[in-house]
Amino acid sequence: PAVEPLLFLATLSLGLQGPLATQYLWDRLGAERGYSGPNATSPAGCGNGSAGDEPLRQEVEALVSHWNLCINLGGFFVGLFSVTLFGPWSDSAGRRPALVLPAVGMAVQAAVYLLVMYQQLHVAYFLLGRLLSGLLGDYNLILASCFAYVADTSDKRARTFRVAILEACLGVAGMVASIGGGQWRKAQGYINPFWLVLAASLAAALYAAFCLQESVKHQKPAKLLTLSHYKAIYRLYTAPERLSSRRKLALYSLAFFLLVTVHFGTKGLFVLYELGSPLCWSPDLIGYGSAASYLAYLGSLGGLRLLQLCLEDTWVAEIGLISNISGLVVISLATTTPLMFTGYGILFLSMAATPVIRAKLSKLVSETEQGALFASVACVEGLCLLVATGVFNSLYPATLHFMRGFPFLFGAIILLIPAAVIGWIEIWDSNQDYSHFSEASLSPADG
Repeated sequence: PAVEPLLFLATLSLGLQGPLATQYLWDRLGAERGYSGPNATSPAGCGNGSAGDEPLRQEVEALVSHWNLCINLGGFFVGLFSVTLFGPWSDSAGRRPALVLPAVGMAVQAAVYLLVMYQQLHVAYFLLGRLLSGLLGDYNLILASCFAYVADTSDKRARTFRVAILEACLGVAGMVASIGGGQWRKAQGYINPFWLVLAASLAAALYAAFCLQESVKHQKPAKLLTLSHYKAIYRLYTAPERLSSRRKLALYSLAFFLLVTVHFGTKGLFVLYELGSPLCWSPDLIGYGSAASYLAYLGSLGGLRLLQLCLEDTWVAEIGLISNISGLVVISLATTTPLMFTGYGILFLSMAATPVIRAKLSKLVSETEQGALFASVACVEGLCLLVATGVFNSLYPATLHFMRGFPFLFGAIILLIPAAVIGWIEIWDSNQDYSHFSEASLSPADG
């Protein structure tokens, strides 16, 4: 059986949980401070709120972002240690335990959140739930183990497309969660959707435990609590042998970091940008916009398959980056709904670069290092989310007075760096191959 259903279930669970938890914090903390009712969710800058509500709304906003930051930071730092422990351990002990444990952790987190909602416990218990999930690896370990599983079970030629299928699962699950979760919350509140979060996490754990075949060919017993797992990740980037591979590993990791940071940063601002003037979108339009942004995953999967027929993976990634840069530039200038959707349309190939980079990274290390590699990539991804939240959420209010769409333009400029890095590596490799070919063709004549 494939690993894709497991990633779909885990992503559905996470995609429902994030927005629902934020909205619950908003309603709960707002109610505690006497800020609720129709004005509580009115779009900022569209003339729907009263002036007297503004200081109170800002206080609630600050409190919600404070708790979100605490919860995310706590989960990130605990997860950092557990992912880098479990990832390399799975290279010996097998992938299945490294998929079951974090899925159970996500189910425990959902159960704690449900308890908070039923018993009206203090919102600090949300942090406890996140820390418990982080101890077992959290969603990042599921991501790392799924990509390592695909690397174990695919040959090098087909790997980029297999990785792209996994990333398309992220998009489809995200789309289902963003559209379904919002509508369900409006109809039935928070508790029923959170039961689905719990059920999806448990289903992912059961699928990993009973349906998935082990992908590590030469399993051997391995101690879990040992520093050797952390050293395995350190060695990936510092071992003196195969120096050119290590250099490429570092450069591809840098390109991945910048690309994913821009992706998270801009994605986090889309709703805020659409709510404000002059777009002033309604909840329905925001749902369609969110679905359009997730369609890029499917567009990129189809585009990648077609472009691979006539182009090297590297140039497919470059086309994906051009799509990403162009789409963000259009969105940064969008003042009307049709122009905003045009921007989303241009982004249709924007997710083609990340599967190429993941596949390139996995081809640079041996079969016994895939878990260590994807654990480090998952940590980079977690760091991307933190950096993106800090940078883009600070940039947006700071640049509102001269250009509302400036963060999207800033993201487009940053993406020129990974485009240059990926192109430079490909040209350098081609020159190396050419020089080896020239030496090989000259050597018989020299003799």
